[in-house]
Amino acid sequence: MKKAIFLHHSTGQNIWLGGVNKLVNKITGKNSVQEYFNSYNKTNGKDYSIKELFFPKASPYGWKNYPFDYYNIWVKNSGLAMYMEEPTLEILTGEYDIIIFKHCYPVSKIQPNTGNSDINSEDKSLDNYKLQYNALKDKMHSLPDNKFIIWTPAVHIKALISEDEAKRTAEFHDWMIGEWKERNDNIYIWDFYKLETEGELYLKDEYSEGPGNSHPNAVFSSRVSPLFSQFIIDVIESKSVN
Repeated sequence: MKKAIFLHHSTGQNIWLGGVNKLVNKITGKNSVQEYFNSYNKTNGKDYSIKELFFPKASPYGWKNYPFDYYNIWVKNSGLAMYMEEPTLEILTGEYDIIIFKHCYPVSKIQPNTGNSDINSEDKSLDNYKLQYNALKDKMHSLPDNKFIIWTPAVHIKALISEDEAKRTAEFHDWMIGEWKERNDNIYIWDFYKLETEGELYLKDEYSEGPGNSHPNAVFSSRVSPLFSQFIIDVIESKSVN
């Protein structure tokens, strides 16, 4: 059995549910990603499993999943002991074959570089993001028996982000795909940003939950969730281009 875990917050939950109403999901237990896996397993005689986990939790660590936070929990505080009640990569990779993680749209509020980059800083600059991502890459490479899927950054709608911040997010996206990612390693990138923006700088308004809300709506989520589900399966089966 191949086991995957999806670490996320609210944007990820919308894709996980795939447009299914949250109350309906709570009552019936149905969601798009698991339903897709169940159907695929039945049709193809497989036994792949996937579960979700809010990461990090609101307490005690805090509802923060920026590059710093993954670095802080998985690199700076690595090991077999939980860190502030959150599982390290050593813990996760001991139980799951595929680790999937992402950032929510606040990650796109990227500030100008100060010239004093610091891997241990929570300041949201491109230079700091890159230092933290490089440390995360080294950590994932040190666990070659596992595969990792990371989303490109979710982004705000135009009304909630400055043009400069949006351009820095586009630069971070391009850096992830063009420079940070190494070919034929154990890291796979799912390009959520491209789906949200369709080549522009912002989450398209028609894909958002409404004015002043940068969460993806049910129509977008229901379209994208099967793409995400199949991407995970392709990674499990080594069919995804890496």
